[in-house]
Amino acid sequence: MAAVQVAGSLPSGQPREAPREAIPERGNAFRRLSARLCALRPDDSSSARTEIHLLFDQLISENYSEGSGVAPEDVSALLVQACRLVPLNQNHLVSKVSQLIHHLLNRLQVIVDEQHLDFLLAYTISAIHQCSSWTHMEILQALAALVYCNGSKCQKYLPELLGKTGLLMKLSDLAQSDPEVRRAAVHCMANLCLSMPGQPYLEEPYQNICFQAFLTILQSPKSSDMDDITFCMLLQNALKGIQSLLNGGRMKLTQTDELGALLAVLKKFMFHGLPGLNIEMPTVLYPTPLPQYDGRTPIKPQQSESSASRPTLNKKKKSKVKPKKIQQGEEEEKESSGEIEAASVTGTGRVNLHEGNTWSPSSLGVQSLPLDGSGAAGKDGVSSPFSSSSWKRVSSSESDYSDAEGGMQSKMRSYQAKVRQGALVCFLSTIKSIEKKVLYGYWSAFIPDTPELGSPQSVSLMTLTLKDPSPKTRACALQVLSAILEGSKQFLSVAEDTSDHRRAFTPFSVMIASSIRELHRCLLLALVAESSSQTLTQIIKCLANLVSNAPYNRLKLSLLTKVWNQIKPYIRHKDVNVRVSSLTLLGAIVSTHAPLPEVQLLLQQPCSSGLGNSNSATPHLSPPDWWKKAPAGPSLEETSVSSPKGSSEPCWLIRLCISIVVLPKEDSCSGSDAGSAAGSAYEPSPMRLEAFSSLPNDRQILCITVLLGLNDSKNRLVKAATSRALGVYVLFPCLRQDVIFVADTANAILMSLEDKSLNVRAKAAWSLGNLTDTLIVNMETPDPSFQEEFSGLLLLKMLRSAIEASKDKDKVKSNAVRALGNLLHFLQPSHIEKPTFAEIIEESIQALISTVLTEAAMKVRWNACYAMGNVFKNPALPLGTAPWTSQAYSALTSVVTSCKNFKVRIRSAAALSVPGKREQYGSVEQYARIWNALVTALQKSEDTIDFLEFKYCASLRTQICEALIHLLSLASASDLPCIKEILELNGNMVQSYIVQFLKSGAEGDDTGAPHSPQETDQMVRMALKHMGSIQAPAGDTARRTIMGFLEEILAICFESSGSQGALPGLRNQ
Repeated sequence: MAAVQVAGSLPSGQPREAPREAIPERGNAFRRLSARLCALRPDDSSSARTEIHLLFDQLISENYSEGSGVAPEDVSALLVQACRLVPLNQNHLVSKVSQLIHHLLNRLQVIVDEQHLDFLLAYTISAIHQCSSWTHMEILQALAALVYCNGSKCQKYLPELLGKTGLLMKLSDLAQSDPEVRRAAVHCMANLCLSMPGQPYLEEPYQNICFQAFLTILQSPKSSDMDDITFCMLLQNALKGIQSLLNGGRMKLTQTDELGALLAVLKKFMFHGLPGLNIEMPTVLYPTPLPQYDGRTPIKPQQSESSASRPTLNKKKKSKVKPKKIQQGEEEEKESSGEIEAASVTGTGRVNLHEGNTWSPSSLGVQSLPLDGSGAAGKDGVSSPFSSSSWKRVSSSESDYSDAEGGMQSKMRSYQAKVRQGALVCFLSTIKSIEKKVLYGYWSAFIPDTPELGSPQSVSLMTLTLKDPSPKTRACALQVLSAILEGSKQFLSVAEDTSDHRRAFTPFSVMIASSIRELHRCLLLALVAESSSQTLTQIIKCLANLVSNAPYNRLKLSLLTKVWNQIKPYIRHKDVNVRVSSLTLLGAIVSTHAPLPEVQLLLQQPCSSGLGNSNSATPHLSPPDWWKKAPAGPSLEETSVSSPKGSSEPCWLIRLCISIVVLPKEDSCSGSDAGSAAGSAYEPSPMRLEAFSSLPNDRQILCITVLLGLNDSKNRLVKAATSRALGVYVLFPCLRQDVIFVADTANAILMSLEDKSLNVRAKAAWSLGNLTDTLIVNMETPDPSFQEEFSGLLLLKMLRSAIEASKDKDKVKSNAVRALGNLLHFLQPSHIEKPTFAEIIEESIQALISTVLTEAAMKVRWNACYAMGNVFKNPALPLGTAPWTSQAYSALTSVVTSCKNFKVRIRSAAALSVPGKREQYGSVEQYARIWNALVTALQKSEDTIDFLEFKYCASLRTQICEALIHLLSLASASDLPCIKEILELNGNMVQSYIVQFLKSGAEGDDTGAPHSPQETDQMVRMALKHMGSIQAPAGDTARRTIMGFLEEILAICFESSGSQGALPGLRNQ
C-alpha cells in the first residue's frame, strides 16, 4: 500500500495540483477525472474493474488539444497511476490502459519526463512478455508514444528491446506472423531513433542495428499475408527511422555497399505506386561517372515524354476556370493526403494524424531549401526536420476515409504518395550526410539525360516532377534536386557542348552538358504545367540553383534566354512566394559568368517583352533566337521603359528592385512577405558594377543609404541579402578607397556577424572576407593614406569578431579565417608595436592553427592554409622568433603530408614557400622539419584512395618542388647537413620530380598563374647561385653535394632540350 500511496503524488514530492488561473474547461475535466483515478486503490473485484474501464473510456473520449491547460507532468503522473491500478493478468484492462497512454501522449503532444519514463517502460515491456498476443498491437502503440524522442533516456532497456534477441527485433522480424504487430514494432524502433536537438543521440551500436533492420525491411518484398496499406505504413516507418538516424543521430554512410544499398531502395520507393510505372532496382547502386548504368526494366513507349504532360495540355483552358478548381491530383491530395500545407499557401490539406505516418511539410522543409550556399532566398529559412511533431504518433481511427466513391482507392493513393514523399525526404537527409563528390558518383541514377532518338527517357527525379499526381511529392522531388544541384558548380564546370563531337564515344563533358540541357527542358516544362503555388515556388528555386551552378560560357546559347522569357511573367504572380523566387532566379541569371553577352542582351530587352500577368500559368514567350538580332529602333512604348546604351536611366530590373524596397508594400503582402521580396531584390550580382558606375551620384548615394539602413532590418532574409550586397559593393573600385564607406560597411557587417540566424552570419562572414580583401588591395596602392586613416580600434574589433566567427559553423568559419589572414597581413608596424594588439594577434594565429588542424570541411581548411600564407607575408610580424612560429609550421607540415584533400595540401605547400628570409623559418631544427615534410609529401603525392584527387597530383608536386627550391635558395651553412642527409636517402626521387617540374613548367591550378619553363629554370639557377655563395667550413662536403645535385638537374634538362652552352659557365662560378 505504501507504493500505492506514492503513486498518488509526483515522485518529486511536490503536490500534484497547483493553483492555476483561467484553466480551460477541458483542463478542468481532465483534473476531475484524474482526481477520481488517483483516489482509487488496486482492487481485483468486478465492480472496481468496471469503474476503471469507465474512467479510462471517459479520459479517452475527452476532446483534448494542445494548450488545454494540462501540464505534461500531470499527464505522466496519471499514466503511472493508471498502470499501477491494472495488473498484467487483466488483458482487457492492459489493452485499455495502453490505448490511454497512446491517446493522451498523442493528443496532448507530451514527451514523458525521465522521472516517470522508467516505470512506464518497465510496465509496457512486461505487458508484452506476459499478456496475450492480441493485446500486443495496443501495447506497442503505447511503447512507441513513450519512447518518442526519448531514445537516449532508454539506455537501461535498449539491450532488452534492440539486443540480438530483443523484443522489438523479434516482433519486427520477417518471420513475425502478424503484419500489424510487425509494423507497430518498426514504428517503435523509428521513434527510438528520433532525438530532439540538444539531446544525446542513440548509441552508435544501436544505431547500426536499427539501420540494418530498416534496410532489410525496405529490401524485402511484401509478404502475402500483408495488405497494401499496412505495407505502405511499414515502409513509411522504416524510411522515417533511417531519416531520424541520418538527421538526429549524425550517422555517417562511409561504406560504398551500405550507401549503394540505401540509394537503391530509396530510388525504388521514390516511384512506389506511381501510376503506369514499375521500376526494378538492383540490391546495390554503385557509383559511376557515366549514365550507361540505369538498372531498370525497359519502360513501355506510352511512358515516354509525351505522357509526361500531366494535365498540361489544357493549361490555357485551366487558367479560365474559377480559382477554386484544382487539378485532379491536388484534389485527391486534399481529400486523402492527411498532410498540412505550408502556411504560405492556401490550405488544400487537412491535419489527419494516422499511425505516425504523415510526413510533415516542416520535416520536408517545403519552401525552405536555400538557393545557394548561403541560402538567402525564399520566404522561410531551412527548418529542422523535426520542427513539427504532427506525424509522430498513432491515430487508430480510420473514419476519415469514406467508403463511397472509391474511398479505399483514394486512401491507397494517399498512402502510396506518402511512401514516395518519405523516400524523398530520406534521400534529402542522405544527401546532407555524405560528401558531394561521393554523391556525384550517383548523378546518372537520379538526374535525367537527353534520351537517344526513339528510346524512352530514363527514370529520374524529373519523372516525379512531371508525372506525380501529388503536388507535395512533386515539391519533395524538386527539393531533392535542389540539394543535389547546390554547390555543384565545380562538378558541372566540365560540361561542354559548344562544338559538335563526332566520336565513337560520348565524352564525360558532353554527357554532363546533355544532362544540364535536359534539366532546363524538364524544369521549364514543369513550370508551365504547374498550378500549385507551393510547388511552383520550388520549381523556380530549383531553376535558380541550376542557373547558379551551370557553366553557360561552355554551353550552347539560348538556355538562359528561354529561362528568362518564361520567368518574367511570374514577377507579377498572385502568390508572393512565387514573386520572391522569380526575383531570385533573375538575380542568378544576371550573376552568371559576367559579363556573358547573352545576359547583357537580355538586360537590354524592354520590360514589356514577355512581361504579362501570370495569373495564367502560360507566359508569353519571345522567339528563342531573338537575342541574336540587334535591337532595332525602339518603339515609343519601349523607349519609355528601356535603358538605351547612352542613357543614365537604369534598366527595368534595377528600377523594379528599387521600387520593391522604396515603394509602400502591397496590401496583399505581409511584412514578412515584403521583407522576403526586398531580400531577393537586393541579392546582388556581379553585373551591377557596370550598372552602379553608370548611375548618377545621387542614385549611388541612395543605393548605399538604403543598403546600410536595411542592415538593421528585423527580417533575416533582408538582413542576409543586405550583408551580401555590402560585401560586393565594398569591392567596387569607386568605393573601396573611401575610408568612411569602408568603415561604415565594416561596422554593419560586424553587427550582422552577431545575428542569431546562421544564414545572416554566413553572408556577413563572406562580406567580411571581401572587405578585408579590399584592405589588402588598398595596402598595395602607392598612396599610404588609406592605411593611415583606417581606425586601429576598428581593426581590433574586426579581429575579435573574426576570431569568434572562426568558432562558428563551417559556412561562417571558412570566410572568418580568410578575413583573419587578411587582417593580420594588413596590420602595420604602428599597430603591432601597441600592447593592445599583442594578445589579439596571438589569439588570431592560434585560431588559424586550430582551423588548419581541425577535421572541418575541406573548404575551411583550404581557407585556413591560405590565410596562414597571408600572415607570413607581413614582414612586421615576428615570424621566426615568436612562440607561435613552430606551431604554425607544424600545422602546415602536418597537412601537407597527411591531408586527404590534395587541394588543401597544395595550399599548405604554397604557404610554406611564402617567407622570404631564412630567419623567418626559425631554428635549424625547424627548417629541417619543414624540408623533411616537403620531401615526404612529394613521396606521398600519389597516395590516395580517392580517384577524384588524382587530377591534382601534378599540381601538388609542382607546388612542393617550388617550395623545396625556394628553401634551398634561402638555406644557411648550418642547414646544409640536414639537406644532404635527406638527399642521400631520397635524392633520386626528388631529382626526378624537379626535372619533370622544369620540363613542363608550373601548372596553374590552385596557387596562381603558371610559370614558364624559363622562369622555373631561373628558380633553380638562383638556388644554385645561392649555394655557391655560402661560406661553408673547410672539409664540409654538404655544399658540394647539394650543388652537384642541382647541377645534375640542370644538365638533364639541358641535355633533353639540346642546349648546353650556359652550363659550363655556371659551373666555373
